[in-house]
Amino acid sequence: VQLQASGGGLVQPGGSLRLSCRASGSIFSIKAMGWYRQAPGKQRELVADITSDGSTNYETSVKGRFTISRDNAKRTVYLQMKSLKPEDTAAYYCNAEGCSDPWTCGLDLWGQGTLVTVSS
Repeated sequence: VQLQASGGGLVQPGGSLRLSCRASGSIFSIKAMGWYRQAPGKQRELVADITSDGSTNYETSVKGRFTISRDNAKRTVYLQMKSLKPEDTAAYYCNAEGCSDPWTCGLDLWGQGTLVTVSS
């Protein structure tokens, strides 16, 4: 069971990027999925998360600029990032919580991280 993230890169201030993260392996169900980020010298922080029924939550500084979504059939979570700022530069990690079978929950999966650099 693993999460595979993609979509990071170098972008100019004001630009856009879309991150994707797909879960693969033996997973019975996925509950919440989310994106975290960690800038150099800082702690990892929640950027946005989304429940299985589509309820979303955003960190204050990204509200109105980032949009999280998911495709349950594809077991994939997306993060559309617009109006990017230099302070958005960080390694972005996806996370998924779920169940490996109908009786065993508590899965807490992390992707490998994808680097987003916002610079002119």
